[in-house]
Amino acid sequence: NGTASSPLTFILTGITGLPMSSYWMASPLCCLYLLMLLGNCTLLWMIKTDHSLHTPMYYFLSMLSVADLGLCLSTLPTMLAIFWFKSTSLRFEACIVQMYFIHSFSAIESGVLVAMAFDRFVAICYPLRYASVLTSSLIMKAGGTIFMRGICVVLPVAVLIKKMPFCRSHVLSHSFCLHQDMLRLVCGDVRVNSLYGLTAVILTKGLDSLIILLSYMMIIRAILSIVSQEARAKAFSTCISHLCAVLIFYIPLIGLSIIHRFGKHLPPLTHTLLADAYLLVPPVLNPLVYSWKTKQIRRRILILLCRR
Repeated sequence: NGTASSPLTFILTGITGLPMSSYWMASPLCCLYLLMLLGNCTLLWMIKTDHSLHTPMYYFLSMLSVADLGLCLSTLPTMLAIFWFKSTSLRFEACIVQMYFIHSFSAIESGVLVAMAFDRFVAICYPLRYASVLTSSLIMKAGGTIFMRGICVVLPVAVLIKKMPFCRSHVLSHSFCLHQDMLRLVCGDVRVNSLYGLTAVILTKGLDSLIILLSYMMIIRAILSIVSQEARAKAFSTCISHLCAVLIFYIPLIGLSIIHRFGKHLPPLTHTLLADAYLLVPPVLNPLVYSWKTKQIRRRILILLCRR
């Protein structure tokens, strides 16, 4: 084990089958990151400057944009370093920091999606109590709890893996550091790490997905009890954007979790593409979905374009 005499360095992997100097891949990646930044920053700016958007739904949407920006900026340095500068090495400490932020912002985004599901549940099932239930104080407390949960739950993951010995290959499977990917390179006993990692996932994304599912079961029951067909359609249309955000986030996550545990025989490209989709797709699509499906945001964008 040479890690005692020299700093431990991991080797990151680009997309399997593509050369590291593939500028035709680097250019779309840059455009993708610019689109992420532009879309989420525009949403945040519109919600801040337009007083008609100062409602619980849009406050939660601004939290979602912050989480998306966090995910985006967590993967940005290594992704661009690999495809633009062919720099594949990353120090152990930097890898742990990146892993921590990726998993923290992912847990935060999951929590925000739960808060948005609760917002839609109250708006549809108890519309007359909406303003009294979702007060500014409750929203601030919910936001603080969501961010603190993401920060605290993932912290032991980083602490535990920092103490583990790495004496095998230091080549990671992705263009960024993920806990499961780092764990497979450990040459010691990883049962505690695996157990806590699984517990953290269950307490965050597992519990969150269950709450969202239960919320929508009650929302659908409330919508079906509405007599007017037009009122049903209108009530359901207010949930479309959030449903799209949930599917965009959870489908790649579930797929990645399944292939990490049961798809070891699958080609490496499958793992790489699903991991990239899990981290890159939600920050890109969420602003587009909400801009397209939300009338107030769409109107605000049209007003800005007309002024220009």
